[in-house]
Amino acid sequence: MSGIEAGDRAAAPRLAIVIVSFNTRRRLEACLRALGDAASVIPHEIVVIDNGSTDGSPDAVAAGWPEAHLVRLGANTGFAHAANLGMRRSGGELVLLLNSDAVAPPGSIDRLVAALDADETAAVAGPRIVAPDGTLELSFGRMISPWNELRQKVIARAASSRLPLAARWTARRTAQPRYVDWVSGACLLARRRDAEAVGLLDERFFLYTEDVDFCAALRARGRRVLFTPAAEIVHARGSSRKTDPAAAQAAYRRSHLAFYAKHHPRWLPLLRAWLRVRGELPRPDSAAPP
Repeated sequence: MSGIEAGDRAAAPRLAIVIVSFNTRRRLEACLRALGDAASVIPHEIVVIDNGSTDGSPDAVAAGWPEAHLVRLGANTGFAHAANLGMRRSGGELVLLLNSDAVAPPGSIDRLVAALDADETAAVAGPRIVAPDGTLELSFGRMISPWNELRQKVIARAASSRLPLAARWTARRTAQPRYVDWVSGACLLARRRDAEAVGLLDERFFLYTEDVDFCAALRARGRRVLFTPAAEIVHARGSSRKTDPAAAQAAYRRSHLAFYAKHHPRWLPLLRAWLRVRGELPRPDSAAPP
């Protein structure tokens, strides 16, 4: 099937919700149920791209949500490729990338859209994200660099530890809207015209860092990235990763290396050496996760 033509896009619902799924049937069903219960007042369509799941996810979507546009891929082509396919096969001026393990409470998507609508300088908006147990996730940050990456990991681990001081700091950081370098791709709302202007997601990133790279491309065009606590999403982080942790870790490291090759080439040899010492350097011929 080809992409949506301009005339078809004009007639499409205003918002396209694109969900990429890989062996997360239970979480995916919860995600879709929540979208039905949320009763968004914004006209929208739902596109589910199944990345070669073997857990019955596609059949469950076809049976339970026939109104969704389901695309079955025969293999895991990576998050960026699948998300791009979903964007190309949908219409409307706004596109929401929503993880299959994320749940949108009633009104949350409408509030996220309202925040983006209110700020013409922003190309992207991301909500506050919480874990199912209520732990706040630091779902935004500074552009990835050796120092910023270390800083983000320390902060994220402190936040997930639920230490009172770390929890209070995270609560303060996520209490106010702010412009940031990136927001998490677990729930990322973008203006289609901006997404298309930067060529959508860079598909060299099979899994992870594609959201940071995407936001960097938008900022390079003078557009802003908005974090807003007006909307809140519940995210069971890492559901797909749990189906094959070793393959997911290798995919993460390949994306990690690709990111540094693109944005910080001078640091790439040091990163490769560090990963080699840790025994985490992916083999050059290692395949993508199945």
